[in-house]
Amino acid sequence: MLALPRHSDGVQVTLPELIARAEHQGLIRSHHTNNAKALQAGERLSRLKGRGMEFAEVRAYQYGDDVRSIDWRVTARTGKAHTKLFRDEREQPVLLCVDLGSRMQLGSKLVLQAVQAAHLAATIGWHVSNQGDRLGGIIVNETDHSELKPRARRGGLLPLLESMVELQPTTEHNNDYWQQALERLHRLARAGSQVVIITNPLGFDEASMQQIRRLRQHAQVRLFCITDPLFEQLAQQRHSLPVRLPNHDSNSWLDNAGSTQLANRWHQAQQNAERFGRQHQLPITEISAAIPLEQQWQKLWL
Repeated sequence: MLALPRHSDGVQVTLPELIARAEHQGLIRSHHTNNAKALQAGERLSRLKGRGMEFAEVRAYQYGDDVRSIDWRVTARTGKAHTKLFRDEREQPVLLCVDLGSRMQLGSKLVLQAVQAAHLAATIGWHVSNQGDRLGGIIVNETDHSELKPRARRGGLLPLLESMVELQPTTEHNNDYWQQALERLHRLARAGSQVVIITNPLGFDEASMQQIRRLRQHAQVRLFCITDPLFEQLAQQRHSLPVRLPNHDSNSWLDNAGSTQLANRWHQAQQNAERFGRQHQLPITEISAAIPLEQQWQKLWL
């Protein structure tokens, strides 16, 4: 039997369990790390999308320096030519958009999908914070949301973790909440930002994918889809199945009519998302809520 993550009951998201994700930040890998190191000594353009060039210092002009970089104020003040030096600014805003709606409050084995989404977001957040990039995002459910502008280090991380704890599970319905979240995300993400979207297959319907395609025009987009083996079982079983639900101390049961309806919606959403991803070359990485993140590390890259 798989052990629950540290400090977690698998149902309710708490701050201690999200802080404990710092231990696993090394699971997150960057596809740009090696490329950036290789390009620093050459003349090819880096794939990193920071804000441009950052001022570093002023020094005495040397033969071969670009005359456009001469600092005329310092030159006039000292009577000797000085030039400005710049360095590549590697800081890249990273935005996490995390779906904690009622459709995520379902799980069959280890943790609820919402809990796995929060653990994934926290692990990425710790990685981003310690890399020195600014972190922000949108945490959302049907009744509330937190919109966090990117901030550096712990200034961006801690409000993000707290927001995922404060957004309690809800039973209210609002079919537009996810569309509204993606619209807010589009306004929040500036050119060159890296955007990480975490939801389940129901969050990748046609309208949502159109919003994501629009977002991709000016930002790097990384998609994670939280899954659960329950939905494969629903297609095969003809009787009620136990599921973990929020605010319940023990398993609840999903009857045959409910399971058939849910299975149909889920599989249709999966097919739509896979088709859209292929058409637009936008891969969607599946993360199971029934397996600890530490055992899915091969999928955890940015």
